[in-house]
Amino acid sequence: MRSVVVLIILLGAIPQTATAQTHSAQKTEPDRLGRSCAQIVQTSSADWVREYTKEKSAAPDATVRALAVYGECYDARTNRLATSLGKSGKGPPLGARGNFRDFEQALKDFTAKALAPGNPTTDAVKTATAALYEKQFRYDFYRSYAPQAPKTPAQPAQAATRKPAGDVDAVPARSSSPTSSRSPPPPAGAPDGAEPMTRAKNRFGELLDALPEDKLREIHKAFGRIFSGGPVSDETKLAVYRYAIFCLEPASATPFSPPPF
Repeated sequence: MRSVVVLIILLGAIPQTATAQTHSAQKTEPDRLGRSCAQIVQTSSADWVREYTKEKSAAPDATVRALAVYGECYDARTNRLATSLGKSGKGPPLGARGNFRDFEQALKDFTAKALAPGNPTTDAVKTATAALYEKQFRYDFYRSYAPQAPKTPAQPAQAATRKPAGDVDAVPARSSSPTSSRSPPPPAGAPDGAEPMTRAKNRFGELLDALPEDKLREIHKAFGRIFSGGPVSDETKLAVYRYAIFCLEPASATPFSPPPF
């Protein structure tokens, strides 16, 4: 008799669970504007934000939500890739995953300092955008292990030779003139035709130079830790510089580089 009662209870719970799942799906669907995550990540993040805010609202909180929705879908794609690689036995080895976690944690620590509350360049939209752009590194890390992947591993310990800790430029000499809040012309020695890494390093140095002395050293030290765990590919290093520039550049400046996706 007891078994019958338990069975009835379990059978009665099934429709409720299914209903709860349906309600959950219905709750998230409006935020995706009727699209699947696969469809959302096929468009650029900038195009998605424009479409979302046109449909919902032009208010900053709508932009923040649009960025969050895109980020959820971006993470879902990365998670599927990581799971697939794990099942196939072709995923990153344990040591590489550990080194990437250190790299990612250092990146988050830098972000927290660069976008600390009260900083002139920090607002809700900037913070949400940085949180989205940061996701590129985890996706590229796993994608580098996928068959016929076009990219080299995006984590700091794949190469055989280690670089010295803190493989970043020294703190730049402080300028005697204040840095304009507008995007400056190309610095001396880095004309328009300069290679991307040179231009990125120079722009990053300019943004650091515009900070108060104590903040400059705090940010530069945190940035150096990103590279202290081991070698990083040139492609990833450039992406890190561009990400750091985005975090530090004033809202009034012309963006140094386009969104990474």
